[in-house]
Amino acid sequence: MAHGDITHIDIPVTDMAAAGTFYSTLFGWEIAELPGYEGYPMWQAPNQVSGGGLAPREDGFTQPRSYVEVDSIDDTLAQVVANGGEVTMEKSPISETSWWAIFRDPDGNHLGLYEGTTETGDAQAETSAP
Repeated sequence: MAHGDITHIDIPVTDMAAAGTFYSTLFGWEIAELPGYEGYPMWQAPNQVSGGGLAPREDGFTQPRSYVEVDSIDDTLAQVVANGGEVTMEKSPISETSWWAIFRDPDGNHLGLYEGTTETGDAQAETSAP
């Protein structure tokens, strides 16, 4: 994926099993917990391109959140602030080679940022992470 591509979408849920059944039945998504990401089932659309995760619903995370891949989270967060947005979660590691962060745009929308490569088992994928 390239700078600016939507790379991942998290959907907040209260019941992981029920949500997994709902989305796999509705859209044909493959949903599974990957090694190292237990408690965070990830979904993959039939096109094998679109994907994301089912994440616990909590205060401040009540609507789906898209993650945009960027070359540098640090540079992007600086641009967010310079252009009237607000950093709501600083850059945090996912793995040794990938990071994520969250910001709010001037209209109040929350978006995530993703940088790096996330290892899943023996393979490496350039998505599937926060």
